[in-house]
Amino acid sequence: MAGNSNLHMSRSDKADEFYTQLPLIENELKHYKEHFKDKVVFCNCDDPYESNFFKYFAINFNSLGLKKLIATCYIGSPIANTHQININGG
Repeated sequence: MAGNSNLHMSRSDKADEFYTQLPLIENELKHYKEHFKDKVVFCNCDDPYESNFFKYFAINFNSLGLKKLIATCYIGSPIANTHQININGG
């Protein structure tokens, strides 16, 4: 099991992060802002409340000129309805 010991350790390490980090998303998608105007963005994610892609598009909804943002997941979120994302820049 030495080949996947990192995976076994990460199971118990709650600080371990498998999601794409928000700064990386921001840094890449800043080059494509004009392509999102009047578009519908669909995020198929494990949990939209944890997805940094959903968070990026929600926060930047107005500045990107999005028409609609849709997120879906297949299970209930353990943190649903426990916090809000303010898409008005604040």
